[in-house]
Amino acid sequence: MRTDIKIKNVDEYIVIQPLALREMLEEIRTLIHSVIPAAEEVISYMIPCYKHHGMLVGFGAHKGGCSFYTMNNRILAAYSKELVKFKYAGSTIHLDPKQPLPVALLKKIIKQRIKENEARALLKQPLKIKK
Repeated sequence: MRTDIKIKNVDEYIVIQPLALREMLEEIRTLIHSVIPAAEEVISYMIPCYKHHGMLVGFGAHKGGCSFYTMNNRILAAYSKELVKFKYAGSTIHLDPKQPLPVALLKKIIKQRIKENEARALLKQPLKIKK
């Protein structure tokens, strides 16, 4: 991954990645949009991230492949049985571009993150008192 240029958007991020990783990065991007089309796409900490009532998920490229970031370091423990074929740590799933993308698993994680963010957003709203 190049770190010597300022990335302005996800298209720019993907195009500067090694050719071998671009297809998986596009797949992840399309998958996120299929689950939550209204999510705001941003570059944060030099990686593509998606916002919906706060940071939702993100993805990136690294020397060994691609990563999917859940933005919640407790969430992956709930999916440990489904993650046995993957390397993961903290809030990050490491993906091998030579292996199929775990679409069903990533969709479940994205949907859970949506619920978490929406629940947190509801707690932050002021109470409306009827007069």
